[in-house]
Amino acid sequence: MKAGRYNFTSESVSEGHPDKVCDRISDAIVDLYLSQDPYARVAVETMATTNQVVLAGEVRGPASITADRLVEVAREAVKGIGYEQDGFHWKNMDVKCFVHSQSADIAVGVDAAGNKDEGAGDQGIMFGYACRETPALMPAPIHYSHAILKSLADARHSGAAPWLGPDAKSQVTLQYENGKPVRATAVVVSTQHAEGVSQEEVRELVRPHILKILPEGWMCGEDSFYVNPTGRFVIGGPDGDAGLTGRKIIVDTYGGAAPHGGGAFSGKDPTKVDRSAAYAARYLAKNVVAAGLADRCTIQVSYAIGVSKPLSVYVDTYGTGRVDEDRLSVVLQQLVDLSPRGIRTHLGLNRPIYARTAAYGHFGREPDADGGFSWERTDLAHDLHTAFY
Repeated sequence: MKAGRYNFTSESVSEGHPDKVCDRISDAIVDLYLSQDPYARVAVETMATTNQVVLAGEVRGPASITADRLVEVAREAVKGIGYEQDGFHWKNMDVKCFVHSQSADIAVGVDAAGNKDEGAGDQGIMFGYACRETPALMPAPIHYSHAILKSLADARHSGAAPWLGPDAKSQVTLQYENGKPVRATAVVVSTQHAEGVSQEEVRELVRPHILKILPEGWMCGEDSFYVNPTGRFVIGGPDGDAGLTGRKIIVDTYGGAAPHGGGAFSGKDPTKVDRSAAYAARYLAKNVVAAGLADRCTIQVSYAIGVSKPLSVYVDTYGTGRVDEDRLSVVLQQLVDLSPRGIRTHLGLNRPIYARTAAYGHFGREPDADGGFSWERTDLAHDLHTAFY
């Protein structure tokens, strides 16, 4: 972020947003395969529209996982989100499955063989980022945007707000002074609701969730607080707009406050560096900041398909670093093996831990006891600090 005073905005979308429905289904399929075989290969895309879901992609895993089972997983995912509407219902929707075996050409380049280590599943660049704006070491606008929608979803699932629908979006604009967020200048929330509920009723239900999430005194003025600006949001989800896997990559990462390599995460097993290396880059950047070596840090890694080691590891601390960036790049690679196999081993990624990542961000979450969100640990901070001091 630049110096001086400026405003910056990030958005989030809920688990019931059409694209997030698709991310959830695709990641539930990844979890299914990894629960049966930790080394299964999965690249599955989902498309959803009015009472229709289409599954497509490539897999390599147990033959016991049939197309019928994948259809069941899709229904379970949609049921978990809470869709029981005329235009999109977990039980009544038509699910078509076009998932097939992985290409042998891809497999031969990626698999380990003889003296060759397992290679990256594709070429590409991945970024990780961390900063001191929030306790989670995430940019504040995306952090609060996620938290507002998660709070509303919790109220819906608990029954405290039964007339809220699953589809929702949020947008938070924060004012920065000298690089630090100081208050909200605008907040937008659009949330699906039951027929007959007024815009004002929705507004007053949403308000306490925002006040709970934003720091005290940060709430914007009434004229910049927008709830369902069109006035009505009854038809939503895939019934209102078609959804696709991987179409909310900025929501998934840093809300536009940091670069993104372009690759989506959901529907991919951890041999795909689009996913695993982006997690590793976040892990490294977060630990750099947690170790006190910088206040902001971006890390870029790059790969070639079939090649195990990264082609480059770039570090940028935006002038906030307390150590040499070139030396920091070397130390990070000494502490963590950034080959696809090394990343999966270090972070324990060959587990069914991905459906939970599909909404409210892949980053800034609390690590789970079963290994979920392992890339949010700061267990590397001590070794990093020791390497320099």
